[in-house]
Amino acid sequence: MQAIRVRKVVEKDGEIRASGLPCKKGQAVEMILLIDASVESERRNMTARGLHESGLVGLWKDREDIGDSPAYARQLRDEAQRRRG
Repeated sequence: MQAIRVRKVVEKDGEIRASGLPCKKGQAVEMILLIDASVESERRNMTARGLHESGLVGLWKDREDIGDSPAYARQLRDEAQRRRG
């Protein structure tokens, strides 16, 4: 039996969609779903207190190479969006 790994993020409760698989109509397949618990714990909602205590707020305050941190953050986002991934 051939194994194919497809990683998906569930977008709607109870549904997973997969396409582009090398399967033919009428061919029997077996699906095994492994739920990644580490991703679930990373996606928890963070409170304002949690964000403040995370160390992210003020992360760049002592950086001398970053003059305008909002402009620098925009530049990083723009670069990330242009990357192919």
